[in-house]
Amino acid sequence: MHPFTVIIPARQASTRLPGKMLADLAGTPMVVRVAQRAAASAASKVYIATDDESIARVARAYKIDVLMTRQDHPSGTDRLAESVARLQLPDDGIVVNVQGDEPLIDPVLINQVAASLAQHPSAAMSTCAAPIADPTSFFNPNVVKVVCDKKSQALYFSRAPIPWDRDALSNGSQTLSSNIKALHHIGLYAYRVHFLKLFPSLTRGTLENIESLEQLRALEHGHTIAVHLTDIHPGIGVDTQDDLNRVRQILTSEAPPSG
Repeated sequence: MHPFTVIIPARQASTRLPGKMLADLAGTPMVVRVAQRAAASAASKVYIATDDESIARVARAYKIDVLMTRQDHPSGTDRLAESVARLQLPDDGIVVNVQGDEPLIDPVLINQVAASLAQHPSAAMSTCAAPIADPTSFFNPNVVKVVCDKKSQALYFSRAPIPWDRDALSNGSQTLSSNIKALHHIGLYAYRVHFLKLFPSLTRGTLENIESLEQLRALEHGHTIAVHLTDIHPGIGVDTQDDLNRVRQILTSEAPPSG
């Protein structure tokens, strides 16, 4: 398998759930659990990139490599760009961005998104998508959809239900037509290092501003995004207290009995 590095951007100042990176999940801080899941992949190295000394201190206690980054990054991708420059990774190297609030991420999915980028030499980045099986998800603006070309390259990402089956949906019903293959975009990304270095200099475009989807910036500037189709979902991400409670319940039920 083509070698790759995992970088986990982790900031403490979450607006919806402050301090969530160090939230206790069955005895282990969340960002540490994410790093442990990433370490179970085929990654050559796993780093936590953070601007917070408390996160760094905890990560080091668990023997996880840490990169201290600036506090003024507008996005996790910008934090990754600083990280690859600091690490002096080769321009043709591959970096997988694993979010620090995805403690149930499947290591196999990490491998798949890295392999997808390696298999698409013309792509600047890669991501994942899974089939949508129910109309509720298809019409939910919080479920991002993607449509691809015949080479499994992204044509567009949207919060709207795409592709739109004009004939089947002309009566206003919210159904999932059997004529289309709707895809749920999974927010896991692999990048070529040279593109990560370039990304912060790209201006936000109209589509990114309208949809509030950062990956559209790459498409608007003419860069190719490979899309790996998978049946593996990353599990629950932690954005709210309810999410945190659900993940705690899952991990507690999976934990072996003591004694």
